[in-house]
Amino acid sequence: MADGFIRWYRESGATSVFAEQVEMFEAHGMRLVHPVRGAAVVLDVEGEQVLMRPQELGRLLGLRIASITMEWWFSADINVIDAYAYEPLGCETQTLWLDGLTLQQADAVEAAVVAAATGLPTPTRAVIVDRRGYGDPDDWDSAVLYDGERLPAVADRVLVRDPLKEKLLRSFPESRSEEAGAGLTLLSPARPL
Repeated sequence: MADGFIRWYRESGATSVFAEQVEMFEAHGMRLVHPVRGAAVVLDVEGEQVLMRPQELGRLLGLRIASITMEWWFSADINVIDAYAYEPLGCETQTLWLDGLTLQQADAVEAAVVAAATGLPTPTRAVIVDRRGYGDPDDWDSAVLYDGERLPAVADRVLVRDPLKEKLLRSFPESRSEEAGAGLTLLSPARPL
């Protein structure tokens, strides 16, 4: 079984909303700045930690020229790895990895992403919550990014808008459905996995 993850697909807005996202994540206990080092932490291609001023990280993300992997912090030694990527057709993805977190910490990550997805002005296409790692984040790219017909099995929860919502409900009619705000619907299996 793979590591659990949350993948957030959203449109690329005219201006970056990273500063607002940082505030929303902080409200859920996730800090961008390492509590001891006093800087944001970015991972280089070899997985080594590179310290960076938060403003510089925000500027780089706003340029949308490269994928960036960074860390959010619950404490000095408990982190969440976040892979930020820019996709064709004006979409951004963030994949937050849940491995090594307690249930409460994973709940906080999910709550932070859902709050940002429904509260930021940049429209969200989908949020995929797969806490147990039954699938791979890339399994959803075809359906979310390119309107593909192949749909992975719904994991724990999926936050989506039409037309993907209708495709998922047709493929998995037993799914529970609940309006989440900002034009998004929360879908989950009728029976827990």
